[in-house]
Order: sequence, then structure tokens, then C-alpha cells
Amino acid sequence: MTALPELSGKVALVTGASRGIGYGVAEALIARGDRVCITGRNEDALKEAVETLGADRVIGVAGKAHDEAHQAVAVERTMEAFGRVDYLVNNAGTNPVFGPMADLDLNVARKVFETNVVSALGFAQLTWKAWQSENGGAIVNIASVAGIAPSPFIGAYGMSKAAMINLTVQLAHEFAPKVRVNAIAPAVVKTKFAQALYEGREEEAAASYPLARLGVPSDIGGAAAFLTSAQSDWITGQTLVVDGGIFLNAGVG
Repeated sequence: MTALPELSGKVALVTGASRGIGYGVAEALIARGDRVCITGRNEDALKEAVETLGADRVIGVAGKAHDEAHQAVAVERTMEAFGRVDYLVNNAGTNPVFGPMADLDLNVARKVFETNVVSALGFAQLTWKAWQSENGGAIVNIASVAGIAPSPFIGAYGMSKAAMINLTVQLAHEFAPKVRVNAIAPAVVKTKFAQALYEGREEEAAASYPLARLGVPSDIGGAAAFLTSAQSDWITGQTLVVDGGIFLNAGVG
């Protein structure tokens, strides 16, 4: 594969980025001059995202996040196209079940952990070996407030995000001082992924937030840009809560 023309900025691999939070992260990194490889399951949606973001700055690799072969190809393609992979943003995730933990199908729970946690570890291992162990960089894991506090009916998702936060701490300890590893824990962000949590009741849902609105992908994109910038060079092993102030209401009433 012929390498793309050299442009200013470093290189990021953002998983699950054909839309939603991942797309918002990719937009923020591109805006500051980075080049980006984005991944996603739907090849058509991925191609459209690449064209919109800018095919001179972005490549796309289609596949399922939990597929180890896909993980390897994504990192290889990033290295072939750009010659480096400074930043990894683990955003790919799934939440296929809504209901009480007492009725949770254990096979579904396994699928959630495989996609949301094990795949993040797989991508981290590969970027570490391909570039970061020798050259440094940063990893940002997209967790959730559901990994910090109980969230009714999305228990499996919350468990996986709690594991993601612990993975962040473990990798931050092991990858230091070369690579900083942090997490972002968003509250409800207006995406297709989270639509069931606010559809048909957005005004009511937003009213519970001190900042009086739900999140948007650019809110998380800005946080990811900060955590992969020089301005955060002395921050590692932390989880940045980006929640519109919803935790300020904890324990009230």
C-alpha cells in the first residue's frame, strides 16, 4: 500500500468512529492537524465518514472490534498509511440488552465484555507493540458514568465500563512512562447508540442535568483532544467525567 502524503500533526486510531462519539473524536483530532484511522462495522457508513472527514487525512478499516484479525489489520493499515500511531481512542462498544440483571442472558454479557473491554485491550497491545512502546503516545478509553454509578436496565454495559476504567488504571501503570492512559466517562450523549435513553423525552431527560442539556459528540471529542495533547502531559490513570453536572445531583432527595 502506498503511503499517503505527509501532513502536519500526529496520528490517531479511533475505533467505532463512523458516527456518534467516535466520529466526534475524529473530527476534533483532525481539526487540530492529526491524521486519523477510523474503524467501524458498516463499510458504507465508514466510507461516507472518511469522505466527510477528508480522505486526504483519514483512512477507514471496516470490521468488528472484537475480531482480533480486524484489530491487527487496523493497526497495520495505520502504520502503512501514516508510518506511526501516536494515539489510540478505544470507543467501539455495544449494548444489545436492556433490562434487569436478574434476567441477563450470560452469553449476552460475554458479548458485551468481549466488545467493550477485551477489544480495547487488544487494540492497546497492538498499538503498544507497533509504535508506542518505543516512541510514546497516549491512549483514551471511552468509558461511561454507568461504570461509576448504578444505571437501571443497562447493568451489563455498566459492568463493562467499570472494567474499562480498571483497564485504564492497569495500562497506565504498566505503560508508564512512555504512554499515558486515561478514560472519559460521559453521561447521556445524543447519538443513535444512546437514543433509547432519551428518544421522545429529550426535554425531560435534559432537565435533570444542571447544565440543562444532553451531551453531543463534540463534547467528548474536545475531552479526547485534551487528553491526547501536551496540555495533559502530567495526567495518566485518570477518568474524566463529562456529564453536564449530573453527578451534582447524587444523593439529593
